[in-house]
Amino acid sequence: MAWIALVISGILEAVWATALGQSDGFTQPGPTIVFFVGVVLSMLGLGWAAARIPIGTAYAVWVGIGAALTVIYAMATGDEAFSPWKAVFISGIILAVIGLKLVPEKKAGLAEEAERA
Repeated sequence: MAWIALVISGILEAVWATALGQSDGFTQPGPTIVFFVGVVLSMLGLGWAAARIPIGTAYAVWVGIGAALTVIYAMATGDEAFSPWKAVFISGIILAVIGLKLVPEKKAGLAEEAERA
């Protein structure tokens, strides 16, 4: 469930980032409202997921999903030019996010190392 919340939060990051760009410095009411609602929901989801997934992994996945979707949306709508190299690098971000999900979690930290000593 934490991973589902994290993915949704990453999608919401792309929503609020796109709305931020469309808000014209918060002068456009519609995108401004979408921005504020999106950022609050995205942060709440990230916070909830990060309590269940290591923060480094959670944050990297959240940022990766948000960044990739923001660029994909901008290219799809013509706000940003498509480039084969952009597609390659965005694919790399997506593969990295998938890889972070597939890596088994190990609960090792300084406290465990101190117990072993």
